[in-house]
Amino acid sequence: MRVRVRGWRWRHNPLRRRSDVVEAWTVLLVAVLVCVVAPLIGAVAGLNAHSQAQSRAVAQRAERHQVHAKVVGPVSDHSPLVHRDRGHTYSAEVRWTDPHGTTRTALARVPAGTRTEDTVPVWFDRRGHSVAPPANDISVWQHTVAVGLCAAGVTVAAALLARTVERRLALRRRLAEWDRDWARTGPKWTRPRA
Repeated sequence: MRVRVRGWRWRHNPLRRRSDVVEAWTVLLVAVLVCVVAPLIGAVAGLNAHSQAQSRAVAQRAERHQVHAKVVGPVSDHSPLVHRDRGHTYSAEVRWTDPHGTTRTALARVPAGTRTEDTVPVWFDRRGHSVAPPANDISVWQHTVAVGLCAAGVTVAAALLARTVERRLALRRRLAEWDRDWARTGPKWTRPRA
C-alpha cells in the first residue's frame, strides 16, 4: 500500500533535501504564473492591441472612401489577392463618377465572380489607389483576442519551459548528491567480511 504525504517538501524532516524545497517553490511559482500572471498579461496585451487596432481602423476610415463603380474592363483572373473579409479579389478596370461630377477610371480590386458591366463597391485612398476596405469592429476584436491569447500562451509556455529546465537541473543535482553519499557509504556496506 502506497501512502502519499501532502506537503512533505515543506515540512522540516531529516530526509528533506534542498532540491526538494527549491522544487516545491518552483511548482508554486509556476502555478501562480499560469493561473494569475498569464491571464493578466494576456488581458493587458489584448487591451493594448485593441486600442491600437481601433485607432488604425479609425485612421483607415478617415483616409479611405467607398464608391460604386461599373466594371468596364475584363476581370483579370491571374494572381488573385486574398482578404480576410472578402475572400478572393481580382483586378479589373472600373469607372465611376466622383462627387464633383468627374468621370474617373482606375484599376481596382473586385470580388470573385464579377463580370464586365457589373456595379461593384470599391475602396480608394486619398491618392486614388485601390485599397482594401477599412477594418471593421469584428476584425478589431479578432485581432484583440488573438494577441491576448498569444501573449497568455507565450507566458504559460515560458513558465512551463522554465519548470522543465529547473526539474532537469534538480534531478541532475540530486543524482550527483546520491553518488557522493554512496561513495561515502558504499565502501562500509560492501567491505568483505571475514
